[in-house]
Amino acid sequence: MIYETVAAVDLGSNSFRLQVGRVVDNQIYTLDSMKEPVRLASGLMPDKRLDAPAQARALDALRRFGERLGGLDKGAVRAVATNTLRVAKNTFEFLPLAEEALGFPIEIIAGREEARLIYIGASHSLPSAAHKRLVIDIGGGSTEFIIGKRHDPQLMESLYMGCVSYTLRFFPDRQIDRKRLREAQVAAAKEIELIAHDYQRLGWKEAIGSSGSARAIADVLELNNMNPNGESGITRVGLEKLCALLIKAGSAEALDLPGVKGDRLPVFPGGVAIMSAIFEELDIERMSYAEGALRLGVLYDLLGRFHHHDMRDSTVAQFRRRYQVEGDQVERVEATAISALTQLTAGSPTEDDVQFLSWACRLHEIGISVAHNAYHKHGAYVLTYADMPGFSKKDQARLAMLVLGHRGKLEKLGAIPLADSAWDLIYCLRLAVLLHRTRDDRAIPAWRASRSGNGYLIELPADWLTANPWTAAAFGEEAIVWKQLGREYIVRSKPTRKVT
Repeated sequence: MIYETVAAVDLGSNSFRLQVGRVVDNQIYTLDSMKEPVRLASGLMPDKRLDAPAQARALDALRRFGERLGGLDKGAVRAVATNTLRVAKNTFEFLPLAEEALGFPIEIIAGREEARLIYIGASHSLPSAAHKRLVIDIGGGSTEFIIGKRHDPQLMESLYMGCVSYTLRFFPDRQIDRKRLREAQVAAAKEIELIAHDYQRLGWKEAIGSSGSARAIADVLELNNMNPNGESGITRVGLEKLCALLIKAGSAEALDLPGVKGDRLPVFPGGVAIMSAIFEELDIERMSYAEGALRLGVLYDLLGRFHHHDMRDSTVAQFRRRYQVEGDQVERVEATAISALTQLTAGSPTEDDVQFLSWACRLHEIGISVAHNAYHKHGAYVLTYADMPGFSKKDQARLAMLVLGHRGKLEKLGAIPLADSAWDLIYCLRLAVLLHRTRDDRAIPAWRASRSGNGYLIELPADWLTANPWTAAAFGEEAIVWKQLGREYIVRSKPTRKVT
């Protein structure tokens, strides 16, 4: 379904932001935006748990966002959370409260997925160009680096350093001196050194900054004529002057310069330290600013899904190629699994379930490239920890769970609630794999899948079961596996009708 109005929510480590846009001719025009300086990263305690005050600030902001989003369909809204909720140990305790406050699901996205979406947003807010661009986004808890051309990112990385975390680490009392600033710059430089060679080897023609820290620094430099020759954006010369003025002032609050907004002051030093290290390590002289970033990227990615240009489909296809999955077997298993799901749901499976079952079918054998023994476990591990553009961490976990459950015992999946449709998907995938275990194009018998009590029923021709004792025995073993989980699994043989 295509919506006229779409919205993106960005649960950043520094600020929470909401952007509502109208879709006109495949372009998105902003209708409304909201920003809440939640400072989520400042609530990370030494044990990596998010403290109660930070959670309260977050929930208050999300309730306000939820009021603005009232009336919008769930398919028209996408909410993503970044670094702080990636690393917080109590994220999955907090997440249900956050989703209730907002009224919409929230995705925890990986660092490189964040980078991909940032680049899409930045590129859509810039004039079209054929050359490569380096986009850098200093967030509250992480900094993303992307090289791309037009709307296509080519190299993406996310480093664990941000304006909130660095300000708390190096300027905890808000005081700035030459030694502290240099320590922050050196710490950032050590992180950037890990990726500098690859980025400089690929190269770029234009450097672009996005989001709050880049905007704040650019505003200060421009409004105070600190760039040489009246240049716009951020320059190396302007940054050096700004660092000198910060040291002289002793704190960001004492920096008597127009341009720094009050809500940005508490995290300004960390952002400046990281930006100056970026300029030094990547040998940048000048950086322009892009208005678009993560939120706009989320909106355009959502628009792509409406038009069936889902990045997740591209990622699944790329994984199939990378792990040399046998295409014919995948097609057989997918067709049978989708047929089983359609039968279970009386012809009305949800689009989401069909999508996940299809992806699981296409990827269920990727672990064979590691080792055939326990290949379902290898595949699940890859899907859990790999960078999968377009997929949230929750999506990846669901996909990995389906692949893990497609063979072997089911006790390992016992934590899945009984009412979760994942059980239907696991049943359908296991059934399809079992029916196609000969891995050839011989016809499978007429069969019918349905529900039975708290489990499932499969009907198969009696003469086929007799003629295929190996598969018949496998169905018997399957029934035992489901019984151990406390679920019913009935294999019913149907007598073959005689033609008279």
